[in-house]
Amino acid sequence: MPIRTAVVPLDAIFDLRWSVLRPGLPAETARFAEDAWEGAFHVAAHGAAGSAEDAVLGCGSFYPEPFPGPGGPPGPAYRIRGMASAAAARGRGYGAAVLAAGTAEARRRGARALWCNGRTGARGFYEHHGYRTYGEEFTIEGVGPHYVFARELLD
Repeated sequence: MPIRTAVVPLDAIFDLRWSVLRPGLPAETARFAEDAWEGAFHVAAHGAAGSAEDAVLGCGSFYPEPFPGPGGPPGPAYRIRGMASAAAARGRGYGAAVLAAGTAEARRRGARALWCNGRTGARGFYEHHGYRTYGEEFTIEGVGPHYVFARELLD
């Protein structure tokens, strides 16, 4: 089944972001200050129109933000936050589709690099898509262990 992606308003992806990344926590914990930034955008992934998978099954948000600290990829960067896939969609390409669509849009907006604080459990996913780790594992209180992942966007 083909996966459709689109740049959408925050409201279109918010419920999935909240339910997957902040389960059992108040909705405001899934709202990020960066959502209001100039240049921020959100990507949704859906299954075929009119099918049972027409709902948002994957999402991610992208923010114009420099790589934190020295040693990362050069140039203007976008930060990825709120990457999530519905439980029923995991391992079926929805996250990869969000990442590909977000990468294309960030590149169109002038990004030369992408980075994120990704969950340790997602390391294989990011490395499979050309990201590398920077620094040591760290813990985000109430969320869990993470790494900084980044990749340069080559021409």
